[in-house]
Amino acid sequence: MSEEKQLAFETRALHCDGHGKPMHAHVWPIFQTSSFVFDSPEHGRALFAGEQQGHIYSRLGNPTVEALENTVKELEGGHASFAFGSGMGAITCSTMPFLHAGEHIIVGDTLYGCTVDLFHEHFHQYALEVTAVDTSSMDAIKSAWKPNTKMIYLETPANPTNKISDIGEIAKFAHERNALVVVDGTFSSPYFLKPLKLGADMALHSVTKYISGHGDVVAGVLTVTTEDQAKICRGWRKVTGGLLGPQDAFLVLRGIRTLQIRMERIQQTALTLAKWLHDHPAIEKVNHPGLEDFPGHDIAMKQMSGVGGTFSFTMRGGYEAAKRLLEEVKICTVCVSLGSVDTLIEHPASMTHACVPEELMIKQGLTKNMVRISVGLENVEDLKADLAQALEKCEKPKA
Repeated sequence: MSEEKQLAFETRALHCDGHGKPMHAHVWPIFQTSSFVFDSPEHGRALFAGEQQGHIYSRLGNPTVEALENTVKELEGGHASFAFGSGMGAITCSTMPFLHAGEHIIVGDTLYGCTVDLFHEHFHQYALEVTAVDTSSMDAIKSAWKPNTKMIYLETPANPTNKISDIGEIAKFAHERNALVVVDGTFSSPYFLKPLKLGADMALHSVTKYISGHGDVVAGVLTVTTEDQAKICRGWRKVTGGLLGPQDAFLVLRGIRTLQIRMERIQQTALTLAKWLHDHPAIEKVNHPGLEDFPGHDIAMKQMSGVGGTFSFTMRGGYEAAKRLLEEVKICTVCVSLGSVDTLIEHPASMTHACVPEELMIKQGLTKNMVRISVGLENVEDLKADLAQALEKCEKPKA
């Protein structure tokens, strides 16, 4: 793979799973099997003892899943990748096996709702201290630091406000204090953001989103930078049973083949819509890193090669206007998740982030008049016209 590492991203996305596929297959076949046959009792013993490489049981490893993991590893520039049955599986593996009772983790104050739930409702059961801070502020991180801090966990861009954190600066600060940095880059995909190259120790994605990209898979992936981290992840997944299934791995591999072209088109359309909404009289604020007046714009341009297609905006008419907008769109699909080939629109406060405590919502700037949109591959003028007719109705009373 050393020669392929010099190739462009889109070329590697098509070829880094190798040409020597089983039975001369053009694409990786689906190994839909729970177990693998041993050549002999000695062969089985050697596999279980770790003396030979091979497959034993699909919870421990499956060729289709490993083809996906090797592909993501190459695209992320990491040491090893691990595929899970959901993004939350990757998030859990990136934190819990690396922390011990009595230790402290700093987490971003703006995160996906279930991530917030994990950190603030469940970590205390394992005697783990959690402090949520604005990770776009180094002063906030420094103020929250404790002698027992072992990890900083953040999303950038963060869901749903697109808050941008400086990965390089955070990693430098944490590594000087022997702590790990974990970055959820779901909003960008590995095409637009490479956290490991910026200094993060682990990078993860909800593969359900842009990496797969077609709204038909639930999956997660975690990429690590050292063999010690990889050993911990292998052991964790072995006993917790979160391995991705081969059918889903096959679909994700297929999605990766078009990741670059999807992201480029989606980014272009989303920025056009964000600029248009920015100047619309019904819109109070647009949270898109590509806008020059967005607070994290400069850092985003420094550490990202593109800004993705998911952003949020707030309605001047409050919650009722946000609700009416979702009721009136015709092309945009009212649906949670993001990163699909079609445009999805939702209300974070009552949907994806409903489990976030109200005080943390306020801290995040996650208001009830906020709408999140994940732009797809539709024609930009069609999307603009759909939003325009819905926004016009928001300003009029219902018939």
